[in-house]
Amino acid sequence: MLDTTATASEPPAIPGVRRSFVQARGVRFHVTEAGPADGRPVLLLHGWPQHHYAWRDLLADPPEGLRIIAPDLPGYGWSGPAPHRWEKEEVASDVLALLDELRISRALLAGHDWGGYVGYRMLLRAQARFDGYLVINMSHPWVPPGDVAKQMWRFLAYQPVVAAFGMPLQQRTGLLNWLLSSAFTDKSAVDAETVRIFADRFRDPVGARAATDTYRTFWLREIPRLARTPERQRLSVPIRALFGMDDFAVHHSLAAAETARADDYTFEAVRDCGHFVPDERPDLVRARLLELAAQTA
Repeated sequence: MLDTTATASEPPAIPGVRRSFVQARGVRFHVTEAGPADGRPVLLLHGWPQHHYAWRDLLADPPEGLRIIAPDLPGYGWSGPAPHRWEKEEVASDVLALLDELRISRALLAGHDWGGYVGYRMLLRAQARFDGYLVINMSHPWVPPGDVAKQMWRFLAYQPVVAAFGMPLQQRTGLLNWLLSSAFTDKSAVDAETVRIFADRFRDPVGARAATDTYRTFWLREIPRLARTPERQRLSVPIRALFGMDDFAVHHSLAAAETARADDYTFEAVRDCGHFVPDERPDLVRARLLELAAQTA
């Protein structure tokens, strides 16, 4: 269901894009698109603490023949809140419903951070709807428990704090400005205004609540569930993992090809780059997306 009404706070300007609000499964999605409306659909999913603007380079200059679609995930950016907890399986259902509303039966998929996690849940639910997957700095769903245990200290360094105190931390402090600025290896890749565009959106109670619940559900529901029932399903969709090796939040061992239960999975290390590869190396993201599009044409 298409809704063209505007929000009180306008999203950042990106030349040439099309914006709309689409109602799907109880979520009022803010969707930003670029490229031909009849082009090959490419769905881009962002993570925390970002929104669709993470994909600004692809949106501002869409590759020829590709329809770039970058929704804000439920409660993030300019999308409305979800009518459920921010469990990734539920969010995957929301995004699949969005594709239905957009009348897209098949697409290329790319995801970064929590968007990468949601993307994996979508593949495990409906891999026939996707030609290929470019996943950036996110663990795959088949990580052995021992490998997770070795890297758990990374999660403990910040995730429980966000899960417990995320609302006031995001709304009333400069935490996100510091976190985003410090996460880049190349400090010149992103300016202070771009950092502000991301951080300020989480001062809104809807965004702050969604981000807090993202981590709260992960610790209280999803980690226990994964411990009880590890993922066993195998994927046949081509998966290309791109990984900034200076990432503090997610260790590259959690995305290792050796432990992936996938027929066509490759891991590419990106040296001298942090967690936010689409911001630091948009050229590389574009190149790998085009390669995947060509391989799955």
